[in-house]
Amino acid sequence: MTANRFSKDFTQQEPIPEAGVKAALAVLASGKLHRYNVAPGEKGETALLEEEFASYMGKSYCLACASCGSAMYLALKSAGVKPGDKILCNAYTLAPVPGAIENTGAQIELVDIVNDYTIDLDDLAKKAAAPDVKWFLLSHMRGHIADMDRIMEICRTHDLVLIEDCAHTMGAAWDGRKSGSFGTAGCFSTQTYKHMNSGEGGLLVTDDPDLIARAIIHSGSYMLYERHTARPDMAVFESLKTMVPNYSSRMDNLRAGLLRPQLADLDRQCRRWNRRFDHLAQGLKKIPGIFVPERSEKEAYVGSSIQFSLNGRTEPEIRAFLDRCLEQGVELKWFGNKEPVGFTSAYESWKYFSDLPDLPNTKRILAVMCDMRIPLTFSLDDCDSILGIIEETAKEILT
Repeated sequence: MTANRFSKDFTQQEPIPEAGVKAALAVLASGKLHRYNVAPGEKGETALLEEEFASYMGKSYCLACASCGSAMYLALKSAGVKPGDKILCNAYTLAPVPGAIENTGAQIELVDIVNDYTIDLDDLAKKAAAPDVKWFLLSHMRGHIADMDRIMEICRTHDLVLIEDCAHTMGAAWDGRKSGSFGTAGCFSTQTYKHMNSGEGGLLVTDDPDLIARAIIHSGSYMLYERHTARPDMAVFESLKTMVPNYSSRMDNLRAGLLRPQLADLDRQCRRWNRRFDHLAQGLKKIPGIFVPERSEKEAYVGSSIQFSLNGRTEPEIRAFLDRCLEQGVELKWFGNKEPVGFTSAYESWKYFSDLPDLPNTKRILAVMCDMRIPLTFSLDDCDSILGIIEETAKEILT
C-alpha cells in the first residue's frame, strides 16, 4: 500500500464567513436571539433570511425552521396530509425523510431506484396510479436529481401533490429551474454538512399562501405571524389562527445571522464544490472496477458528495475495500449495511412502518454503492491523493 496516508478530516468544514460571525456576535450582544424579540417595525435576522431565500428561490414565501426534517413535517401537515394517508417516497434517502412522514401519521409507499441512484420513474408512475395515493415526498438524495420533466408529468397525470426534499440540492437546478421550485413546497437543510452551515436548520419555500400560513402557525408563531415578512396577507391567517396547533419548530436569529452571508455567497460555493466533484468523478471513472453514473445535461448539480458503485462485488470484497481505504485515511460510507451506521440507513431499518416492500433493485444498488463527502477544505491536490489511494486499493482488492 501507499506510504502517503491521507490525513485530512472528511467532516471538517470551512469556517463561518467573517460577516456571519459579526452578525452572530451582534445578535448575541443584543440578547435578541428569539426571532420574535424585535422592536415594532424592526426586521430580525430570521425574517431577513426568509425574505432573501424566497427571493433567491424565486418563490413567494419562506419559513425558517429548526431543521429540514421539521420543514418537511410542517410542509406535509400544512399541505393537508392526514393520518392514514399514503405518501410515495423514494427508497434511497436518509432517516429524517421517513421520519417526517411517520410524524404525520401517514403511511409510506416506497418507490424503487435505478442505477444512477435516482427514483425509478416507471415504478413511480405505476404506484402513483393507485386510487388512494395523493402525496409524493421526493428526496433528491445525495444531490442526484431525477428527470423532473417526467416527474412533473406523472404528478399532473395522477394529481399528486409534490413536496421536495432538497437537503442535498440547495443551489442545484434542472433545465435552468431551481431544485425546490417544482413542487407545492421545497424543503432545505442548513445542517453543518449541507451547502450552508448553521449547525442545524431548515428552510421551507412555497407559493401557496394557505400552506405557508399554516406552516408559520405550526412553527410556533404565538399569534406573532405579522412579524414574518415573507408571508401572505394577514387576512389569510384569520380562519386558521385558532385551528392550527403549535409544534415549536422555529429558527432563531443567531442561526439566521450565520446564514445570510452564506446565502449571498452560495452560488460561488456551489461552483467550488463542482470543481472538486468533477475532478474526482473524472478520476474515478478511469479506475477499473468502479462505476460512476453519467448525469443528464439538464442537471445542474452541486457536488458536495460523490457516490460510486463496486458492481458485481461481494459483501466481503466491499468491506475489505472500505476497510483498506479507511486505513489509508479515506472515509467512505456504505448503504449496504444491514444496520444503520452513522448517517446511512437502508429502508429495511425503518421498522416503525408496517408492510415495507421488498425492493430488489434498491437492495442491489445500495449493496455496492460507496458514498464520500467532499468538504471545501479539500484542495484539488487532496482529491488527487484520495484518487491515488482508491485506485491502489481497487487494484489490490478488486482485481
